[in-house]
Amino acid sequence: METKRVIIKDAAYPRDEELMEAAQVLRGGGLVAFPTETVYGLGGNGLDEDAAEKIYRAKGRPSDNPLILHIAAMEELEPLVEDIPEGARRLAARFWPGPLTMIFPKSKIVPYGTTGGLDTVAVRMPADPTARRLIALAGVPVAAPSANTSGRPSPTTADHVWQDMEGKIDLLVDGGPVGIGLESTIVDVSGPVPAILRPGAITREMVEEVLGTVEVDPAVAGPMAEGTAPKAPGMKYKHYAPKGELTLVRLKEETVRELRRPGSTLYVQVQSALAAFGMSLGRPFAQLDLESFYMARKVDEAARQMEQTGASVGVICTDETMAVYKTCLKRSIGKRAQADTVAHNLYGVLREMDDLGVQYIYSESFAQDHLGFAVMNRLDKAAGHRILAV
Repeated sequence: METKRVIIKDAAYPRDEELMEAAQVLRGGGLVAFPTETVYGLGGNGLDEDAAEKIYRAKGRPSDNPLILHIAAMEELEPLVEDIPEGARRLAARFWPGPLTMIFPKSKIVPYGTTGGLDTVAVRMPADPTARRLIALAGVPVAAPSANTSGRPSPTTADHVWQDMEGKIDLLVDGGPVGIGLESTIVDVSGPVPAILRPGAITREMVEEVLGTVEVDPAVAGPMAEGTAPKAPGMKYKHYAPKGELTLVRLKEETVRELRRPGSTLYVQVQSALAAFGMSLGRPFAQLDLESFYMARKVDEAARQMEQTGASVGVICTDETMAVYKTCLKRSIGKRAQADTVAHNLYGVLREMDDLGVQYIYSESFAQDHLGFAVMNRLDKAAGHRILAV
């Protein structure tokens, strides 16, 4: 199959003539990759089981991993679901269009081939102008997982899509780099208590402002139990993973306690080391707290030990910690103090590690609140829950 690439000249104001062919492909049962504000999606007609099967085949995705239906307007939701709970209406009023997916009991018109055999359906209304206009022109709900080979880091640029999908899909709509860089938040509103199944830019704190207390599915923080069917994408299978072996380095709770207790042996040792490090640079290193400095040194230590075996090793660090590393190959994922930069750059850095042929990757960890919760969820999944606790 020859894949056509259509470049959108102004992604904020896409023209209908730029998108008409892609809309026709979707209506005809073909596959189109397109940008959203989160990541690039691989779209097909969500009401066509044959199109859904093509999506699974192009991605190499397990067929029990449900797809998300994308709509362009609120009135398009009602035919797809059996019921719209009041809580869902409040979330939609607050966050749609935007990076929020909700799970509802499905209506009869939604095929099981799209839902992974479930009686529920995941629905999202993207905010990206190109995505919304394409869906509106297609006139069908568009099933669209991320436009990458299943298990790989999600695509945040059209070039990422081309690497994975060229020759497998009909058309790629190139709208430039995406904004957020992480997949949408998924909230299950099909049961009595709303539950977050996948964290994203719409944080738990933001959802709770609208609904009050919400549950967080155990699969967000760890592997799913064997024999459990995934309710949403990203829950069951290894996701977002580079080709190299990724290890996520985390501080133990007792380490954090000691680093936060002035006068403790570890506190004094690390504070002294940080001061000496600043002097070696000829300037104070005040922008780095003790926890980040200690973690960076431990990541560097693990990476250099692996380098001594002759393996190709890379480190994922931040702007603030970059200078700490003696490791040869290091890439900043963004500013530790600004989680949105970390989220935006995550998949691009993981893909760069693949391009460089890195065999082993060590990554710093981040605070698990607000957007950092989503970042850590993706890193944990990408590492296959491989953690080095220090």
